[in-house]
Amino acid sequence: MAETEAMDMAEPMSPGEAAKNGAGSADRHDLLQHSREFLDFFWDIAKPEQETRLKATEKLLEYLRTRPKESEMKYALKRLITGLGGGRETARPCYSLALAQVLQSFEEIPLCSILEQIQEKYDLQNVKKAMVRPALFAHLFGVLALFQSGRLVKNQEALMKSIKLLQILAQHRNHLQEQPQKALVDILSEVPEAVLKEVLPEVLKADLSVVLGSPEYVELFLLARQKVPAKLKKLFGAVDLFSNENIPRLVEVLKIASASVKKERKLPAVALGLLRLALEEKKFPRFWNEVVEQGLLKKQFLPASYLCFRLLGAALPLLSKEQLQLVMRGDLIHLYGEHLVTAKLPNQFKFAPEMDEYVGAFLEGCQDDPERQLAMVVAFSSITNQGHPVVPTFWRVVQFLNPRALKDYVAWLKDMFLQPNLDSLVDFSTSNQKKNQDPSFHSPERAVFRLRKWIILRLVSIVENTHVEKEEALVQEVARFCLFHSFFETKKPTSQIPETKQQPSVPLESRIREVVCSAFFSLLQALSTHFKPVPGQTPDGQPWTYRLVQFADLLLKQNRNVAAVTPLTAEQHQAWDRMLETLKEMEGRSKEVKARAFHHLLLLVGIHLFKSPSESCDLLGDIQTCIKKSLEEKPHRTRSKATEPQEPPWVEVLVEILLSLLAQPSHLMRQVARTVFGHVCSHLTPRALHLILDVLNPEKSQEEDDSVMVTDDSDEKQLEMKMEKDEDQDSDNSDSEEEEESDGEESDEEALDGDVDQGFREQLMAVLQKGKALGGVDSDDDEELGDEAMMALDQNLASLFAEQKLRIQAKKDEKDKLQKEKALRRGFQIRVLDLVEVLVTKQPENPLVLELLEPLLTIIRRSMRSSSSKQEQDFLHKTARIFTHDLCRARHYCHDVGNHVEALHAQVERLVEQAGRQADSSIALYYFNASLYLLRVLKGNTPSEPPPKTPKKQKAKAKAPEATSCLDVNRVAQVYSSALSSFLTKRNSPLTVPMFLSLFCRHPVLCKSLLPVMVQHVTSPAQPRQQACQLLQKALSMGELKRCFEGSEWEQLISQVLAKVTENMRTLGTAQAKLEQQRELSSLELLIILLKTVHLQKLTVDLTGILGLLQGLQPSLQQSLQQGPHAAGSSRLYDLYWQAMKFLGVQRPKSEKKDAKETPSGSQNPVSLKRKKKGFLPETKKRKKRKPEDAAGEDAKPAAASENQPPSSGKKKRRHRKPAKASAQSQSNGEPGTQSPTPSTPVTNPSASASPTKSPSAPAKTPKLQKKQRKLSQVNGAPPAESAGKRPQKGLSGELPQLTPPQKKAKLALANGSPSLLQGEAKKKKKKAQLKKAGKP
Repeated sequence: MAETEAMDMAEPMSPGEAAKNGAGSADRHDLLQHSREFLDFFWDIAKPEQETRLKATEKLLEYLRTRPKESEMKYALKRLITGLGGGRETARPCYSLALAQVLQSFEEIPLCSILEQIQEKYDLQNVKKAMVRPALFAHLFGVLALFQSGRLVKNQEALMKSIKLLQILAQHRNHLQEQPQKALVDILSEVPEAVLKEVLPEVLKADLSVVLGSPEYVELFLLARQKVPAKLKKLFGAVDLFSNENIPRLVEVLKIASASVKKERKLPAVALGLLRLALEEKKFPRFWNEVVEQGLLKKQFLPASYLCFRLLGAALPLLSKEQLQLVMRGDLIHLYGEHLVTAKLPNQFKFAPEMDEYVGAFLEGCQDDPERQLAMVVAFSSITNQGHPVVPTFWRVVQFLNPRALKDYVAWLKDMFLQPNLDSLVDFSTSNQKKNQDPSFHSPERAVFRLRKWIILRLVSIVENTHVEKEEALVQEVARFCLFHSFFETKKPTSQIPETKQQPSVPLESRIREVVCSAFFSLLQALSTHFKPVPGQTPDGQPWTYRLVQFADLLLKQNRNVAAVTPLTAEQHQAWDRMLETLKEMEGRSKEVKARAFHHLLLLVGIHLFKSPSESCDLLGDIQTCIKKSLEEKPHRTRSKATEPQEPPWVEVLVEILLSLLAQPSHLMRQVARTVFGHVCSHLTPRALHLILDVLNPEKSQEEDDSVMVTDDSDEKQLEMKMEKDEDQDSDNSDSEEEEESDGEESDEEALDGDVDQGFREQLMAVLQKGKALGGVDSDDDEELGDEAMMALDQNLASLFAEQKLRIQAKKDEKDKLQKEKALRRGFQIRVLDLVEVLVTKQPENPLVLELLEPLLTIIRRSMRSSSSKQEQDFLHKTARIFTHDLCRARHYCHDVGNHVEALHAQVERLVEQAGRQADSSIALYYFNASLYLLRVLKGNTPSEPPPKTPKKQKAKAKAPEATSCLDVNRVAQVYSSALSSFLTKRNSPLTVPMFLSLFCRHPVLCKSLLPVMVQHVTSPAQPRQQACQLLQKALSMGELKRCFEGSEWEQLISQVLAKVTENMRTLGTAQAKLEQQRELSSLELLIILLKTVHLQKLTVDLTGILGLLQGLQPSLQQSLQQGPHAAGSSRLYDLYWQAMKFLGVQRPKSEKKDAKETPSGSQNPVSLKRKKKGFLPETKKRKKRKPEDAAGEDAKPAAASENQPPSSGKKKRRHRKPAKASAQSQSNGEPGTQSPTPSTPVTNPSASASPTKSPSAPAKTPKLQKKQRKLSQVNGAPPAESAGKRPQKGLSGELPQLTPPQKKAKLALANGSPSLLQGEAKKKKKKAQLKKAGKP
């Protein structure tokens, strides 16, 4: 409605109004002169899309520049001014911006005239009541357009008028609120000082109470104080805005300003101006304490609080070090910290990202002042909630720190960790936390623990953050600090170990050491991933893990000054020393990739010796043994020699070690295991592979759970790495806890109601009967229980229900335990899949890869049946990806199957059989692809015995791929033949057409063997026929298939399939059901493929039978198509029919190429139909090209065609008109047409048509069509109809006539026995005569 109203206002006046003022006709005349493109600009300007508006404005300006007409400029200004008062709020700024651009581009337009037009169009004195609001906005946006053009401040007359107009608009606060005052402030901020001095007395009254009444006047006051302080002092005298009398007014002004920018979420300009004024007058402490903290914060108004937060962020670059300490330790910081802690819900507004932008801008702006940077980050890190800092551990603003400031910040964190000073922190508690009466909840020990936990994670995040520029010494310092406080403690300080110089003031608890230990291994993972040292960058070029091992060895040797938290035994010390010796021995082979992988594994397990000494001690010995054997093993050593009966091969031991490491949910362990296994998988033995597969097998993994113990550190890690989320939710949301408790009680009651078993029911009945609460047969109804009996009954019932509740909880705990164990087991299996992935990608030619097929298929089948959780889905997706992409689609495969050829053939049979037995096609596809992969392997392998030598002639005939491969084609063909027969006969077969198409494309030899099965089902019922036709379509189109046939086998196959399809064509067009229609469509598509094959390959195949059959079906098909509402698919069937006829040399009539519309009746002139179409010339305007003698020569044509045929719209060359005449002449010479029309066909003529493409209602042929028809009439010299059945037409066999080269047409026509060759000379003579006539003037 609003858009219509706005656009109606922009249209010319009505005739009635035009009669009144006499200008309507002229405006309407001008409007009619404008183009549609010009008028569309104004519609696009008001659209909501910004890009559309900007493009429309640019096009309008370009249009006005290229066509500088006064009428169009006048109309454009009129439309833009009218749009300023539109009903839509989004349209007004668009027209205002467009008007500003026009005024900026065309400076010759006077601004005062625009103001006059606006005031004339929207007269505020005479405007109707309903149009007051649009009129006010039109004036406001008109002034803004003048200001945005950049010309208003240069034109003093227009400036004064605009200021007066804004003062008038300021009185209408109901509609415009404070927008006129804001516009006035914006305008005056741009004007020169001289103009401001002149205007200031008119816009600002000399009354301070009025000035402090609104934010706009205060902002105007601050503007005048900055630009014209003398003039302002002359008006107001000496003014102190921060006096005791004015401070309450300033608070109210800031509150109003905060409410006005609530939606914009930005800092009001008046607040920033007051801040600058307070800093300039050196009254910042008074302003901050009394206006901000004691004024706005006490209002308990959210927009006012957010204004204070924004004011804090904006003030950071302006404050000194002392002022910064003032604002960072006041009430505002407490409120900000509480906001960060309590704003946890998704729909709550969070100010933290905005404050991070302020802090990041501050740190980036003072790169040369590390002291201010350090004071800022320390101040924000000191805002704590019961010891826990409110800023996140991964704080992105640290990346802007100067290296010196970063080093000092790390030192402050370490000092605070060792000697926590809670008094230096700005600590607070939320209202919910204060309600907690537990003394331990408010104890200093808990605060110290929370602080230390945050600090250690903060240190690790600084190292892990790749965007932070840090020195290597700083990284090493943090890593050593974490390692020392994870596993060691100081006995006596020593200068050799800097970590011992400062001892913790509060002893480190075991739980904090666990947190530090977990953070240390997380840091170790980051160092191994992101900080790989490169020779030249570090002094020694050793990895970080090796340096930390050396540091740990130094700590072990300094047993007088340092002691391990968990002392190592003598055996563990020996394992540590042997590990160091092995590392020294491997230094000479550090260039080998495999040696580096073992080196990394040994270092990682060695550091784990301090975390789990007993397990790591055994692993170290086994790993060293494996390393020695693998490095000493000869590269060409056979697998049989490597296997010793006394002890298992080293690779099997190493696989067991890697599986035990993967049982730990550590990403670092996972990476190391992948790397090491990638270097040893070439030595893998069958038993080592089965160790991996046993873990993935669901049955064996459940039976052998004790072989590998899966540990769970996920809960502990979440508690350590995300403690602010867990603990804050526990402490801050007591209300939600109460709700959860009530919900838990309700759920327990529901569990009691739902899980009541018969034993509990009997116990309950016994208690009630014992307490005589149930009345028996002989009981007296009037008898009541006493108080003691009631109390005893209550106690018995309470104890009974308590026991039942404990039983229910025990069942629930047991269920949760089982689910947790299942999740741990599944996570372990997902990690073990890494080893399978490495084997498939690194060693695709290893024969052991073939043993992965069926285990992976088993996992996929079982997971698809029971995959519900996300973890199960991840397990399934990863297994399917490895099987499909890394195994079946790999470029390389096994070329050495050895004596396993028979087993592989049996496996192919088994896989194909299992694919046919699956209930889901998606699962069957994996089994079928596995069989195709095995076929590829068998085809690519050669038999172990060399084939017998054959003569050279026989070598040329032999097929090299099949003769030299291990693939038994006959055996495999029998397997797939039975599968194909099952697919074509079984109703709900899991096999699909794409599966067999993939088989045909990869193995054409097998396709040849399966063709008889497909041909057999071409004439079957609907569903098998459709599938067989689809398969044959793709199979016959493959060029590789023809190479598998010899001699005339290919032509015999095409003839056999064509005979089957011809039998199907006899019922074409009679289908009623959708399934039958699909059957007909598939048969017709197969026929097109056959005809195309015959034509392209120039085969000698008899096509007369199918041609006659299709010609006889044309009338019935055309009649069924034009019966009105025909069945879906009949149009497609008719199009396919004519595609087939085109390959047989019969062109589709032109009238039938149109869309399915009613054919015009014989009495209707085609010319009248053409006149209705847009763009055709009338009959009187058409040029008459035919001459009477040319028309008289066509008497052999039907009467309807000669009477109603419209003149042709061809080119001027008359030589192209002759073929139509020649076509009719050929019919009169005794050549029958290929069509046999019947009286029942509504669109054909009762008399014989001149050619297959003639139709009574068809218009005259264009020269191109006539030329094409002439060629067809020359080669389609068919014998008479009565002799068609006696002998086949040679013209329809082998080379199709419509695509015969021109030089062979004469021979072909002569061979067909037609007189077209004799007619050729006569046609040439007539053609020359016509050309001579056309050349005469």
